[in-house]
Amino acid sequence: MDFFIPAAMAQAQTGAPTEANPMVTLIMFGGLFVFMYLFIIRPQRKRQKEHTDLVASLAKGDEVVMTSGMLGKITKVDENYIVLDVGSNAELKFQRVAVHAVLPKGTIKSI
Repeated sequence: MDFFIPAAMAQAQTGAPTEANPMVTLIMFGGLFVFMYLFIIRPQRKRQKEHTDLVASLAKGDEVVMTSGMLGKITKVDENYIVLDVGSNAELKFQRVAVHAVLPKGTIKSI
């Protein structure tokens, strides 16, 4: 059963144990926070702001793609909803926040 415990761990320590420097711990936590801010929080806020601006700028006649992948042309814009013409005189009502992107004019006809 000697192979479960390394011989170095089984020997008694000859010197006093060294304690960790608390300043190193604080610097590590600070570095972790800076890392999370730069690579997670900041890019997410930027994407959220861009999407909010996109939703606020929707207008009648814009061609959009929804988060579900549906393409359509906006026929009516309300405070919280938009009405899309998706072809064959079919109109569907969606929440404004479900818009993924605004397409260039004439995209739907070219597809």
